Amino acid sequence: MKDGFLKIACVTPPLRVADCAYNAEQIIAHAREAAAAGAKLAAFPELCLTGYTCGDLFLQEPLLRGAEDGLMQILQETADLSMLLVIGLPYVCGGALYNCAAVCYAGKILGMVPKQNLPNYSEFYEVRHFTAGPDAEAVPQQQSLHHHTGYTFPFGAKLLFSCAEMPDFTFGVEICEDVWVGDTPSVAMAKAGATLIVNLSCSDEIIGKEDYRRTILKAKSGSLLCAYAYADAGFGESTQDMVFAGHDLILENGSVLAESKLFAQGILYGDIDVQRLAGERRRSNTFQSEPFGTPAVKFSMPLTETVLQRYVDAAPFVPSGTDELTQRCEKILTLQAMGLATRLRHIGCKTAVVGLSGGLDSTLALIVMVHAFRICGLDPAGMLAVTMPCFGTTDRTYQNACRLAEAYGATLREVPIQNSVRQHFADIGHDESVHDVTYENSQARERTQVLMDMANQAGGIVIGTGDLSELALGWATYNGDHMSMYAVNASIPKTLVRYLVAHEAAQTEPALSAVLRDVLDTPVSPELLPPEQDGTIAQKTEELVGPYALHDFFLYYVLRLGFAPHKIYRLAKLAFAGTYDNATILKWLKKFYWRFFSQQFKRSCLPDGPKVGSVTLSPRGDWRMPSDACVTLWQKDLENIPEE
Repeated sequence: MKDGFLKIACVTPPLRVADCAYNAEQIIAHAREAAAAGAKLAAFPELCLTGYTCGDLFLQEPLLRGAEDGLMQILQETADLSMLLVIGLPYVCGGALYNCAAVCYAGKILGMVPKQNLPNYSEFYEVRHFTAGPDAEAVPQQQSLHHHTGYTFPFGAKLLFSCAEMPDFTFGVEICEDVWVGDTPSVAMAKAGATLIVNLSCSDEIIGKEDYRRTILKAKSGSLLCAYAYADAGFGESTQDMVFAGHDLILENGSVLAESKLFAQGILYGDIDVQRLAGERRRSNTFQSEPFGTPAVKFSMPLTETVLQRYVDAAPFVPSGTDELTQRCEKILTLQAMGLATRLRHIGCKTAVVGLSGGLDSTLALIVMVHAFRICGLDPAGMLAVTMPCFGTTDRTYQNACRLAEAYGATLREVPIQNSVRQHFADIGHDESVHDVTYENSQARERTQVLMDMANQAGGIVIGTGDLSELALGWATYNGDHMSMYAVNASIPKTLVRYLVAHEAAQTEPALSAVLRDVLDTPVSPELLPPEQDGTIAQKTEELVGPYALHDFFLYYVLRLGFAPHKIYRLAKLAFAGTYDNATILKWLKKFYWRFFSQQFKRSCLPDGPKVGSVTLSPRGDWRMPSDACVTLWQKDLENIPEE
């Protein structure tokens, strides 16, 4: 439960209709199995103590007595478990019979929640036996089991349950049909602070219902910024008129974390992150909290380390499926191109200038220009590709730049800048043999001056090539490659840049595709230091600032989710297990925070550029941070991470 992680379980046990003792034994056995696996909450299906398909047997006293006896047996035999149980059973209150969920912990009933929406259509006839739960506004009343003294508990629809040690772990309970109606009880629960909704269900299976059920739960968990535990009935329910498939689902903020196969039984586990959900709600000012009217039922649960089994994607900016990746790349390129096309149309411009180095970022910028010019119906000759060889330029990148310009029909201009830079060194008294930051930045700023002045000559605009990862790390020369008139890559992380160029390579003719693939195979470098003796690139960015795969991972969790450094480190260890050792991950995480805070001044004056994803660093959009903010709190958190 530390860091907000919580392992929960949805259980579909085998049952026998009307055999409460057998069903209680199955619940106990599965509860112990779930607790041994580290689950802190186990949800069982609707009316699982009796079976949902009892029909008129629900009106029989022996069945109702059997359900209470079964619940008592469960309480007694699970009192030693540090795990919440949510169990479905019929319960009589005030002379009426209710379809309920008993929330149990450490041998006690924390509360009894009745079903509010009773289906009485098609194959369902619950109104024949049950009474709808009291109005949601009704204050819960203290009740007790009828045949067992000493067990008082609140009864009512207006109940939430909250962990004293971790208040973000607050949950509410609904039953089956409650999630299928328009005004679901979960809305009020979520607004009152519930980050988890537990749904006990007995949803029969018919053609198409599986997809519909999944869609509803994804949409509901997404709109409420919550997790869902959906426990469904399966084997053992009567198949006289219906078939039950045990379709269990665990969801978080619109995404399915775990899903059982139809017609399976047993336990489905999922690791939810209630801290993340609480953070999402703070971030979204349209998620308005509302009081529930009654205080949540408190329970005390020791905070223990959750052994995470949830999948942690090492490339959070890149879709994992091939089809989804192709569609995403198409959409991103279209967004970039439409942004540039709109800017060109607005200012009546038919010329765009780009510094084409033969590297990844400038290649993507050229690709975006090609798409934008097609949208605008402009002559590709208006794309002015400028190659500016200097001290670090290799033949490989130079040749690739020339081939790209030719293949796309751009106008290629070559402007060697060695002499200009040497004159600048002479002017400021810099020794050319000293390869320091002045040596490097002088080249970058000279290139920007050339591009700006050539844009003035041609009546065009300079297209920026820098990407989101470089902006986060400050890996750009201030007022050098940092500056442009429209930055098309400003919200594209380096890991995604690679996929976008690869996507373009897969869509184009063989000769151009070969050039693009060679660009992809070229080490990322600013090429500001002289090449090796064999003419290969000497200055490799990832050897200097660290692997972009790690930095993009850090960037996502810092900006998108606001996680603390130690939590990001924990997730990174899972995501990059077998790729980077723990010492390497921690080394570059520390470097990321130092660079991110120290380089904000470069981000505070960024040129315009299109937002294409949920993470961006535009000072006019998603990220506002003072350039002199202190990194102390984050460094202290990093210092507390033990060396491994």
